[in-house]
Amino acid sequence: MTLKKNTLLLVGLAIASLKSMTALSQINPDANTDEAKVRPYTLPDPLMMADGEKVTSVVQWQKIQRPYLYHLFEENVYGHYPKTPVAIHYKIRETDRNALNGTATRKQVRIFLKRGDNSVFVDVLMYLPNHIKGPAPVFLGYNFSGNATVQPDKAIFLSDRLAFPEFTGPNNDASRGTNSSRWPVKEIIGAGFGVVTAYNGDIELDKPDGWKTGIRTTMKDVLKIQPEEWGAIGAWAWGVSRIMDYLEKDKDVNAKEVAVIGHSRLGKTSLWAGASDPRFSIIIANESGEGGAALSKRWFGETVKIINTSFPYWFVDAYKKYNDNTDALPLDQHELLALIAPRPLYVSSASEDLWADPKGQFLSALHAGPVYELFGKKGIGTGEEPPLFHPVGSTIQYHIREGKHDINLYDWQQFIRFAKEKWK
Repeated sequence: MTLKKNTLLLVGLAIASLKSMTALSQINPDANTDEAKVRPYTLPDPLMMADGEKVTSVVQWQKIQRPYLYHLFEENVYGHYPKTPVAIHYKIRETDRNALNGTATRKQVRIFLKRGDNSVFVDVLMYLPNHIKGPAPVFLGYNFSGNATVQPDKAIFLSDRLAFPEFTGPNNDASRGTNSSRWPVKEIIGAGFGVVTAYNGDIELDKPDGWKTGIRTTMKDVLKIQPEEWGAIGAWAWGVSRIMDYLEKDKDVNAKEVAVIGHSRLGKTSLWAGASDPRFSIIIANESGEGGAALSKRWFGETVKIINTSFPYWFVDAYKKYNDNTDALPLDQHELLALIAPRPLYVSSASEDLWADPKGQFLSALHAGPVYELFGKKGIGTGEEPPLFHPVGSTIQYHIREGKHDINLYDWQQFIRFAKEKWK
């Protein structure tokens, strides 16, 4: 398949996906994209403890309320996050200190997750800036279609583990760099940051039966957890932490300055990874929508019912109990964001991405603020939605830009600025 045909196919799939979302919002009675039709809802107070007392100190939050809320998300949304230690080992498959015309060092690392079984692994692609002194701060996140799609770099190893190669075509030379607009590596490197990425399908394929060949099956005996006890998003989040295990061993990386980042379903992943693993010092969720930063009780865009119908394998079965009764949901996503406190958090939206509920994401970030204030940190700082291309906030920041469901250069420029502010 030629590069032109491959690109057209990927674009066609994206357009078809957007059209299906529009059609669903028109015919599905559970979908709503009219702000005037949003039903009244009540958000739980993240600082109100189960005994009716209010959290007034960081100690109460850390020792009582945070574990309680985290457990609610495990039980009702993402499933149990395995706590069993895993001793990873790894192999440096390739290194080039003169990548990207000499501006970067490229590393390709295979991280093995299961002792004595080299079939359970995740392949990591890294670009680190050559012009800075000392270990590099990095952005860490999954890609959707294989490492080779991130850059038109012929040295990147191709993947044969794609979720739907029958639609997208296999990873081959024609696929190289087809998602590079989502990964402006040269701009990131130029700003003094590294890029660390892996294909989420190495952990679990993004399909209903992906669990059968993914870590929820291959690692169940090691992790002492059954596949149905957690969902794909939980598995992907756990995988991000295993990449972090490696980064702590890499002397070229500043493991104290690792930002976990994700777009769409991978934004949901970055939030759950950030809530589950305190080693990530910045958490970034771009257009993460339902099950991510958007409020679940707010009837707008994708709903709990719709997402559980379309992607039932992302979450645990308990989440489906709330398909037709989100009022009974004992939590909401602003509390997920609050679990990240006091670490810096960035939430971003796009004006045409109504399915992901931009206002719901803004409100979620806003209502996480009181927990950040408990730590003496400032949140969004305003109850007014900002205009396009006008980021707001402090330790929690938010922007909405013009455009559709995607992650682009403008988004990355804000994330780079945010990282410079917080890691200065």
